[in-house]
Amino acid sequence: QCQLNGLWRNDQGSLMEISVLRDNGDFQGQYLTRVTLSGGCAQISPLKGAQQQLGEEGWPTFAFTVRWDKFSNATTAFVGQCFVDAGGKETLTTTWLLREAVGSLEEDWKATR
Repeated sequence: QCQLNGLWRNDQGSLMEISVLRDNGDFQGQYLTRVTLSGGCAQISPLKGAQQQLGEEGWPTFAFTVRWDKFSNATTAFVGQCFVDAGGKETLTTTWLLREAVGSLEEDWKATR
């Protein structure tokens, strides 16, 4: 069974640490991205999420948000699932949406990636 708590690294070299995983599936931690909108230095940003609770069988789904407030006016929502291969390696697969603040309704079209 997958355990979300701990340190995770993605293909881009960003790090995510889930430090608190509650019995109800809620979790929190921090995200250190290596990819920034501003091109500046990466900083640690808070994350909060929830994991679908399953029994002993199956691979849990989860969702979390990261607030990039220290260096960007944007928020990213991630959804995904945790898998364990035959060798015991845990892997998270995710899809994400990033929402950047824009100055007007006319600019709304370019705010989500």
